[in-house]
Amino acid sequence: MTMSETTQIDLGGVWSLVSEGQPTGLTIAIPGDIHSALQAQDVIPDPYFGANEAAVQWVAHVDWTIARTFELAAPDLDGRWYLDLDYVDTVATFRINGEMVLEADNMFRRYRPDVTAYLREGENTIEVILHSPVRAGKEVYDRQPFEVPWSKNCPIPYGNMLRKPACDFGWDWNIALAPMGLYGTVKLSRMDPARIEHLMVTQLHRPNGAVELDVALTLYAHEAGVVPVDFTLDGERVRVEAIVAAGETVVHHMFDIEQPRLWWPAGSGDQPLYTIDVTIPGDHARRQAGIRTIELLTDPDAAGSRFTFRLNGREIFCKGANWIPADALYSRTSPDKTEALLRSAIDANMNMIRIWGGGWYEQDWFYDLCDRLGIMVWQDFMFACNLYPCTTEYLENVTAEVDYQVRRLSHHASIVVWCGDNELVGAMSWYDVSRNDRDRYLVAYDRLNRTIETAMRKANEHIIWWPSSPSCGYLNFGDAWHADGSGDMHFWSVWHENKSFDHYRTVKPRFCSEFGFQSYTSNVIVGSFTDRKDLNIASPVMEVHQKNIGGNERIAGTMFRYFRFPKDFPNFVYLSQIQQGLAIKTAVEYWRSLKPHCMGTIIWQLNDTWPVASWASLDYGGNWKAMHYQARRFFAPVTISAIPSEDGQTIDMAMVNDTAGIVEISADFFTVNMAGAATPLTHATGSCRPDAAETLLSIPASSIPDGSILMWNFRGSDGAEGRGHHVVGTYKQLELDPSGISSRVTHKADGRYEITLSSARLALFVMLEASVVGRFSDNAFDMTAGESLTITFAPDTEGAEADFTIRDLHSCQAAD
Repeated sequence: MTMSETTQIDLGGVWSLVSEGQPTGLTIAIPGDIHSALQAQDVIPDPYFGANEAAVQWVAHVDWTIARTFELAAPDLDGRWYLDLDYVDTVATFRINGEMVLEADNMFRRYRPDVTAYLREGENTIEVILHSPVRAGKEVYDRQPFEVPWSKNCPIPYGNMLRKPACDFGWDWNIALAPMGLYGTVKLSRMDPARIEHLMVTQLHRPNGAVELDVALTLYAHEAGVVPVDFTLDGERVRVEAIVAAGETVVHHMFDIEQPRLWWPAGSGDQPLYTIDVTIPGDHARRQAGIRTIELLTDPDAAGSRFTFRLNGREIFCKGANWIPADALYSRTSPDKTEALLRSAIDANMNMIRIWGGGWYEQDWFYDLCDRLGIMVWQDFMFACNLYPCTTEYLENVTAEVDYQVRRLSHHASIVVWCGDNELVGAMSWYDVSRNDRDRYLVAYDRLNRTIETAMRKANEHIIWWPSSPSCGYLNFGDAWHADGSGDMHFWSVWHENKSFDHYRTVKPRFCSEFGFQSYTSNVIVGSFTDRKDLNIASPVMEVHQKNIGGNERIAGTMFRYFRFPKDFPNFVYLSQIQQGLAIKTAVEYWRSLKPHCMGTIIWQLNDTWPVASWASLDYGGNWKAMHYQARRFFAPVTISAIPSEDGQTIDMAMVNDTAGIVEISADFFTVNMAGAATPLTHATGSCRPDAAETLLSIPASSIPDGSILMWNFRGSDGAEGRGHHVVGTYKQLELDPSGISSRVTHKADGRYEITLSSARLALFVMLEASVVGRFSDNAFDMTAGESLTITFAPDTEGAEADFTIRDLHSCQAAD
């Protein structure tokens, strides 16, 4: 075979963009999405601003054609050429020089069609028709043998018919756009004489602590031959002459590591990574591997059965949040923006994210980043809150998807469990057709779920499978929203059923993988999508940016339960965030105090896809809401918290220790009246065992005088320190005095600000807000009379000038 230099042609860049009735001369940057391209050329307004959502939804109802040219010299026509594609969103027809080479219909698969016969010397044209997902979904829907309704969360129909992110069609936190585009690899490649199809790394741990890394390389060749393969582990290179057949050939190589450096989650140890490189003529692949063991313990006990991750022989309490796509539109994302979100999770003492099944499998660099940061990943397969088809055609498509994703991702140390779906068992009770014929839909679900499990185990038999979330256990189709003895739980009774915050203390989950409470996005973010006239919770624009039916009423109604009503719109936003943090703090502190009965609290949700009222702790773009600052405290590795008894007569002060060593706790307790004067109550010391929760002391509620609250500070022998407060009753009963907070702002030479605060009286939930996006060193904290402290603020944009507003519980509800 005569070889030439060209083995790959990157087809990214500027493509033409055409649709019937649209302006001529439009272009799109690939990778990218159509909505963003149209906005950049003023064909549509910003979908996120105001009430523009409805004005841009037409984009998903028509087909779009994108095209570009590329050159090939005569010598380059030798060999076998193929298109290399992933993240094709979603139903697309690919043509080269007018000839159809691929019909794609699954965003979660990789496509590599052979295009050798369609190439020619000189100029070639590639054209992609991105078909309307609404029309394409309707065509699949019409072919179903029985009714398969789509999620009630989705204003745009038929999303469950396509292998595309479910939330693209709208969700109770997402804009409904059903976007289209090409988001990943788009290149033309040549086999020279083979290509790397898969590269998997599995670990065999010996009793003596040594580890064997099995590097399994799958090569694809058009014809039989010999391919030189270089396997490299951290610079140690081995050459293998691999005999390959036509089609796929698997080549194994073992690396021995006698004294491996172990990978640990954040907060439990370091994250050393080994680099594996594999090179063949014309192709190369790299994997990073963290050496660790992982088990999911579900053994029976008196309460039901456990749900505990044991990593490297140590049981780990999982603290984290659910991850949804970083943005509703791909073109607005970037690795840097995503990394900032994940680092914010780490900074709030989180060690796990759950990649929720209504989004997408993230790109390779995302999981590499989780490996480096020590973020454990609960990986859902991409099925959520819907009924799905169970036809042979659909299940074959799912099988190919699962096989590809598991082979692509299962080497990552960060991924600790693969879960079949999100809430598909519960979805059977959400529609009349499935309620009235449950057997049919249960069989359909079981076919899908078993297809996913079978394909996963075939691709990698060593990884951990969990059938669904929530789930009481394997082949258990019980109510995991309310049953708390086994499995993982989604506990939504406080938000969706309007229960009190105290209701969190009525359940004892083994692992709560979803629970949440809404707040509004921060005032600085509200200003990015509104005009001044829209600054009212009931304005049409604010209602467009609230996707949960009844959400605004729930936020306001809960305020009536716990707080005096805020005096204006900005303070309503502030108090909604304080309320959100209080709700989640109540749950997390109680469930952590149950350790080891409960071994995981995964908040819904970490991030937002656009500016919206939601359950997120981070604003769209990554700005910290009040709850994220609070999460840094209530997720601290060593902390104490107040757990009132069911009858309200006593307050147990729970010590929680997530470290591997014994921690000695010393704490001072005092009562504080509304003027901020503190009266010592008691001092306590205690020892908390490694990875444990224990009671430091019990305080009679009667020891807290009327008109006072309980406050404390503590220190740990490991260097931990913190403070907190507890209110007997509700905050609206407190006759707070004006806090009398004064401030002094200094703009430092490095661009940061220092804000020194002094409080004349008690100030609860002091919140600093900046006129620009950035991060404070602390926020949503308390101050007592005569206390001073200094907070720093770092703007996200270098050189940004900031003004500051200070709010607290009294000022937000007091008449001017």
